[in-house]
Amino acid sequence: MERLHTPASARSWADARRAEGARIGLVPTMGYLHEGHMSLVRIARERGCGAVAATIFVNPAQFGPGEDFEKYPRDEARDLAMLSGAGTAAVYLPGVKDMYPDGYQTYVEVTGTSQGLCGATRPGHFRGVATVVAKLFVAVRPHVAVFGEKDYQQLAVIRAMSRDLDFGIEVVGAPIVREGDGLAMSSRNAYLKGEDRVAARCLSRGLFRAKALFESGERDAGKLVSASRAAIEGEPRAKLDYAEGRDPETLAPLSGRVDAITVLVAAQVGPARLIDNLTLRQ
Repeated sequence: MERLHTPASARSWADARRAEGARIGLVPTMGYLHEGHMSLVRIARERGCGAVAATIFVNPAQFGPGEDFEKYPRDEARDLAMLSGAGTAAVYLPGVKDMYPDGYQTYVEVTGTSQGLCGATRPGHFRGVATVVAKLFVAVRPHVAVFGEKDYQQLAVIRAMSRDLDFGIEVVGAPIVREGDGLAMSSRNAYLKGEDRVAARCLSRGLFRAKALFESGERDAGKLVSASRAAIEGEPRAKLDYAEGRDPETLAPLSGRVDAITVLVAAQVGPARLIDNLTLRQ
């Protein structure tokens, strides 16, 4: 597994793979990897990518004041071992100065899809996400890029950016990978200890309640969302940020009768801000 540290080295690697006729897959991460990330590598390979590159970069541009940039969990040696074991061909590990050199002043903003949900409570977050992903796309020049559906709004932002800027990249959403108790896998789960870890299950519990209602015939968006909201509000250790029902494709808010809906939730549980979602279709 090759290790790349600068945009120039990433471009050289990508150029060489394309010259060989390889199909390049990209799996962007912020490290502290788990099984969910490994599933992204496997999906890229299943999409015919003979050369899969992962990236590890904790992106300061997507963290706001007072957020956990400095505390964000890191374990590079473990990450590299996991990626190598998954058959990753290369890992791109740029430094902050490589990505944002002195005098840096160019940012990418997706104005519509980034509004509301996490965009409301984390201003500037999706500008940072879109900017770093655009830079990764330029450096690695993938044919396919795989992102987890747990960050559903992020996936929508990246799809819109890729489409609007004509990147010509197939952006693939990968299903959420869950712990045995239903909690969506996340690097930030490392913050959860003891009772907080147990309390965190309220997010998925609420989504599964909405799923049960939908499967029993309920189609009112408000009632489906209310079921999820009630489960989180009923957990004393959780502070609800939002529970909303959105169109699975456009992320437009939904009300009344629906045939398909994505229920998205976010809450602070102890030291961790957690997000989760579930798409329901007939």
